[in-house]
Amino acid sequence: MTVDQIPAVADRPEAAASTGRASAAGRPRVTMTARRHRAFYLFTSPWIIGFLLLTIVPMAYALWLSFTTFDGISPHWKYVGLGNYRELLSDPVTWDSLGRAGLFAVTSVPLSIIAGLGLAVLVNRPLKARGLFRTLLYLPAVVPPVGAGLAFKFLFDQNSGATNGVLTFFGIDALAWLADPYARYVLLMTVLWGAGNVMIISLAGLQDVPRELHEAARIDGASAWRTFRSITVPLLSPVLLFQTVTGMIASVQTIMPLLLAPLGDTSGITTVPQSNYLYMMHVFAQYFALGRYGYASALLWVLFVLILVVTGLIFKFTSGAVFYTVDPEAKK
Repeated sequence: MTVDQIPAVADRPEAAASTGRASAAGRPRVTMTARRHRAFYLFTSPWIIGFLLLTIVPMAYALWLSFTTFDGISPHWKYVGLGNYRELLSDPVTWDSLGRAGLFAVTSVPLSIIAGLGLAVLVNRPLKARGLFRTLLYLPAVVPPVGAGLAFKFLFDQNSGATNGVLTFFGIDALAWLADPYARYVLLMTVLWGAGNVMIISLAGLQDVPRELHEAARIDGASAWRTFRSITVPLLSPVLLFQTVTGMIASVQTIMPLLLAPLGDTSGITTVPQSNYLYMMHVFAQYFALGRYGYASALLWVLFVLILVVTGLIFKFTSGAVFYTVDPEAKK
């Protein structure tokens, strides 16, 4: 047999298959599960990297600062261990500001939830120009906090504010709205100003309530209030729990009192009224007015732990009052 008469490897199926198996044996076989895992980490890598660099690293750095006397400028600092934490535990200003922050959270969170839910029920009805009303009620929620703070500052200014202008028109003396004891009420008004955010979330929950349950309640003769209390609210309980937790976290971290305060020193913290001197105002003062980075970092870490504890307690004591259409802990 000549060379031309020998069949090529490609012409012999069994030889080609054995060659393919031999080449495939040289590299690992990628399964479908491995491909899915690879795709998952590829698409989530921007968030993971951002979470590590913008959250974990700053938190770790703040934890390290909380054990030092670093002032942000001077290279001369020393390690004090738990000295900052012992100081804040004995600092009456810290406890007073924390108490005011807790009182503000207890007051503002239910107020915002009730206002947002009421607006959601209103715009969920078949009204004319319903989409326009939803847009107008939600617009204040997208205003940046700095813009909202400046708007309220101009609105409630004692000398040139529109609020005192209306009071003067009716023969009422102008009030110092941005000073004690009225400053706390202006702060609560800013909470109602942003109730559109709560409204949108509540509206989404209302539209998820089955209409059949409302129709069955009307057939049974239930009133509108009884239907809302016995059907709507239980089905909205997961949404209300979410709004309670996120509202609590946002309320104790608010910097709106600083935006409402008149200008004082370079930080403006000295002009914040006593009733609005919340915990974050104390942290802001330690950072930017006094330059005590270590002590301020300890304050933030204590707040972080307190938020974790309060969130855990909220979940614990509301576990029997929250109704889920699907068991959140069911195994898939």
